[in-house]
Amino acid sequence: MKILFATTNPAKVKNYKEILENKGIELITIKDIELKLKIEENGKDAIENAYIKAKSYYEATKIPTIGMDCNLFIEELPDEKQPGTHVRRINGKELNDEEMIKYYTNLVRENGERLTAKWVYGMVICSEKGIEKYSWSKDHFYFIDKPSKNRNPGYPLDSITIIPEFNKYSVDLTDEEKKKYKEKDNINEVIEFIYSVMLTE
Repeated sequence: MKILFATTNPAKVKNYKEILENKGIELITIKDIELKLKIEENGKDAIENAYIKAKSYYEATKIPTIGMDCNLFIEELPDEKQPGTHVRRINGKELNDEEMIKYYTNLVRENGERLTAKWVYGMVICSEKGIEKYSWSKDHFYFIDKPSKNRNPGYPLDSITIIPEFNKYSVDLTDEEKKKYKEKDNINEVIEFIYSVMLTE
């Protein structure tokens, strides 16, 4: 079985590729098929943006396609300043990883010693069978204004995210700590969602 992940983010691919391959599902990417569409991600939330990506690439390739997006909510900020779906796009500009780290550390400095944050994720799979949707969230972490020296390409905010139960940067967690944290991160449920959809193909 083959499924296309409509993303250019290597960190997202890494999270799912090996586990899905162990279940007999080959995860390919936009890079693998050498196709990158110009898509306007103008949805009001993560599910809508995930749907836009999945539908666009499925219609172009006819390969079952995963679209994924996330919203960022920061407890200390008013509604009008919430990143929401525009985590990387600030004031109309698409930020690279280092620019994101700089922007969000400045945001911390402007609003206190740390910011309590929450990710809300949306995943949509488009195929000839129709549309399937799944949503989940991850919280219990905060941003600080001093980044780790380490980087996780594609997930720059891991360098300013502190996981309270380990009192460490997300990017600095050991493999064992990452495993424990992921057990609370719905990753098994997400994998089962993808697997169950693919079983019906």
